[in-house]
Amino acid sequence: MLRNTTAVVLAGGKGTRLEPLTLDRAKPAVPFGGNYRIIDFVLSNAINSGLRRLLVLTQYKAMSLDRHINLGWRKYFCPELGEFLDVVPPQQRIDEQWYQGTADAVYQNIFAIEKDRPEYVIILAGDHIYKMNYETMLDFHKETEADMTVGALTVDRESAKQFGVIQVDQNNRIYGFQEKPREPTTMPGDDRNCLASMGIYVFNARFLFEQLCRDATEPDSQHDFGKNIIPSIIDSHRVFAFPFRDENRKGQAYWRDVGTIEAYYEANMDLVEVDPLLNLYDRDWPIRTLEPSLPPPKFVFGSEGNVDRCGQAIDSIVCSGTIVSGGKVRRSVISTNVRVNSYASVDESIVFQGVNIGRHAKIRRAIIDKDVHIPAEMEIGYDLDLDRQRGFTVSPGGIVVISRNDYPSSNSDGLLCDPQSVLMR
Repeated sequence: MLRNTTAVVLAGGKGTRLEPLTLDRAKPAVPFGGNYRIIDFVLSNAINSGLRRLLVLTQYKAMSLDRHINLGWRKYFCPELGEFLDVVPPQQRIDEQWYQGTADAVYQNIFAIEKDRPEYVIILAGDHIYKMNYETMLDFHKETEADMTVGALTVDRESAKQFGVIQVDQNNRIYGFQEKPREPTTMPGDDRNCLASMGIYVFNARFLFEQLCRDATEPDSQHDFGKNIIPSIIDSHRVFAFPFRDENRKGQAYWRDVGTIEAYYEANMDLVEVDPLLNLYDRDWPIRTLEPSLPPPKFVFGSEGNVDRCGQAIDSIVCSGTIVSGGKVRRSVISTNVRVNSYASVDESIVFQGVNIGRHAKIRRAIIDKDVHIPAEMEIGYDLDLDRQRGFTVSPGGIVVISRNDYPSSNSDGLLCDPQSVLMR
């Protein structure tokens, strides 16, 4: 089945709820966990599952994502064996419009999909954090003789309002579907939880093309799998739900939609726990990414005997190329090529690549974007009203987000960004 399957990764969403981190990059290209980008998880799942023919459909602000895939991922595919990982920008085959919905995104790329004559098509979202073996879902699809199979996840009733909610019979055949309902239907015998769509779909290829072409001719359709395609076929075709099987091997299923600042922050903070639910150190299911040639992280000035100027990191992730030069890092995720200077402190924060934190600066519950320079003695996250006055984004949960666009003004302490930087955002 894997040799006859083409995977389509939808990676074109704006990610407006994740701004300002998505002001200059697509949501799947947002850094995560120090070394990774969000899209690395779905691509790793695909490779670990044995899928070797992938199309990544991009749309908004895709340059960083395109470059990341070209530099870090193409080496895993052998074109001579018919393998590929192609980044496909919007073709605008219908008028001059962006993609109108998830189904329209696939419809406008039918030619790219069908040229390899796949028997099955698996459609994946490029902006979720999880581990999953797609081969087991494909096997389930074939065993049930389904026309379409939907990946399904158990969520609580309140969270289900943000999902497509599925109703199934005892054989997991779908007979009801509600897209982001105000009053979700709960699972039989469980009035607290619902069965929700993960945005992962397996189709028989010919059936998919037929449904996309039909949907494209309907003027009132929003051309979306959840809103239109699934509700229109569950009564007339064999549509099944495949319960999520986690490859994380931690005993508790881990799946995160990091679509808001709070969700993104909490998912990163999960990683610094003593025994995190998401296991990045599993050699049986590795998460791959672009690995630049960088020196190991370094911690200095401890030999001087000055406890206030001892470079250290506690309960943290610290990536290659970083120097903690007499500063302190606690419960934080520090990306590559970061410098934490003497007497500075970083607490419960996420620091992206190339950030320089000046002497005596204090950072708490913050997300700092790439290549930002934090001036000496600056405090961030301690006075949220002051942070708002400086023009920083402060989330409803009190997370301060500093983007590369936060330039200094004449009447406030600001950030000094290097306009000559050529590093990828």
